[in-house]
Amino acid sequence: MVELQINTTQNVNINFTAASVGERILAYVIDWIIKIAYAIVIYQIMFKLFQIDDLVKDMDYWSQMAIYVVFYLPAMFYTLIFETILDGQTIGKRIIKIKVVKIDGYQASLSDFVIRWFFRIIDLNMMSGVVALIAIIASSKNQRLGDMTAGTSVIALKNKVNINHTILEDLKTDYMPTYPNVIKLSDNDARIIKDTFTTAKATRDYQTLIKLRNKIKEVVEIKAVKQSNDVEFIDTILKDYNYFTQNM
Repeated sequence: MVELQINTTQNVNINFTAASVGERILAYVIDWIIKIAYAIVIYQIMFKLFQIDDLVKDMDYWSQMAIYVVFYLPAMFYTLIFETILDGQTIGKRIIKIKVVKIDGYQASLSDFVIRWFFRIIDLNMMSGVVALIAIIASSKNQRLGDMTAGTSVIALKNKVNINHTILEDLKTDYMPTYPNVIKLSDNDARIIKDTFTTAKATRDYQTLIKLRNKIKEVVEIKAVKQSNDVEFIDTILKDYNYFTQNM
């Protein structure tokens, strides 16, 4: 099991589990079944029911190829189309619950999906996918060549990280901060504060909450606490930190 650490645009490190080779192969097989089913349906409807086949057979070779390409174009661009529409997932990936993401924390763009799709020629079409298999196994981040070039990887969503596992806080659009000096804290400080705060609050460890409050006041240089209790104070500190760091 390969762990990926993605640094988000808020400088928050989030750990994900990279999709396994088996998961990626299974998603690939499902996608191929869908593409084959599409080809069969198109052939039966367009070339048999509407008898386009009879019209095509009187054309020259290149005209015939052009007609076939037009009808089967969606199957050729299947992966690119669905990864763009479904935010990094094909139908197969969605069923298996895996997804393409940028390893720098940004959302994958159309250009990233185009690069991945183009490199399928090398990764998957040459040597029946052996190139992709070797690349994924050899890569520390389970990346095929297309992923390495686009700066992406495929992660498993089964262990999707919740906001509670990060230093991020839900803030209302009209949120007004109370303590500007929270910018003295680092991301690591905020992470330690949140982890300690969450544990102490859940276990009703009031002594730890008092010690945490005093330490925050010392580091952030807060002389007067404006909240009525330690829980509200520490919660405000975390929200203020998020407000200032997200708007810097």
